[in-house]
Amino acid sequence: MIRALLLTMIMLPALAQSQSTSDTTLLNINYYPDSINLREDYYFRDRCVLDLYLPKDSVGFATVVWFHGGGLTGGEKEIPKALKEKGIAVAGVNYRLSPNVKPPEWIKDAAAAVAWVMQNIDKYGGDRNLIFISGRSAGGYLSSMVVLDKSWLKEFGQTPDELAGCIPFSGHAITHFTIRKERGIAGTKPLIDELAPLYHVRKDAPPFLLITGDRELEILGRYEENAYFYRMMKVVGHQDIDLLELDGYDHGMASPAYPLLLNFIKRIIENH
Repeated sequence: MIRALLLTMIMLPALAQSQSTSDTTLLNINYYPDSINLREDYYFRDRCVLDLYLPKDSVGFATVVWFHGGGLTGGEKEIPKALKEKGIAVAGVNYRLSPNVKPPEWIKDAAAAVAWVMQNIDKYGGDRNLIFISGRSAGGYLSSMVVLDKSWLKEFGQTPDELAGCIPFSGHAITHFTIRKERGIAGTKPLIDELAPLYHVRKDAPPFLLITGDRELEILGRYEENAYFYRMMKVVGHQDIDLLELDGYDHGMASPAYPLLLNFIKRIIENH
């Protein structure tokens, strides 16, 4: 369902009981295997890490793997404050950036991070079947690519079909503008190839919640490409996808989007 939302106040769902004084964050966990880390350079080892925020003294919790934005050229891993003290774990992921690496190395890093969470979250008390992938802008693009193109997680012995859902915040559905720029393609000229989420639409993907800012305020037609992605997912038979347009918000629409992410998680948990 495509919906435009006028947001005035959103009640945050209580996913579980958790106190900030009890929660803990583990910093700079290498998500590639040691066999790979040891043979790579400093930049690789410095960037290919994640922070893991955990609701202490809780078990069976959901986890959000969160990818920062920054156009694939900047940004740092983060644990969004709006996702803390909600009884869920959050993995804030760093990944290598352009021009230090070329595409599709960012997607490979994102997949490695998701695979690490899938392989390890149960050791911290999390439910492996309740892992959600999300991120803003470039992070939303990476989220969609890892979930839709099965080849990325397959390289690490995992399948995206085991993930609980994907919630990209204003992410590209076409090939990312940084990739196009490196190829000499203008930002106003769309491209859909193997590095575009739209290229990989499939009916058996996990549930999706697409969130963008107001179509008149978003950058580079971001709402419209998400609307096309939504339509093509419906055409191929996907049964659980929604598109929300946040009236009055531009590309920096994360603040009102976090409660929508939490509501999505709550719905999936209730049906788990």
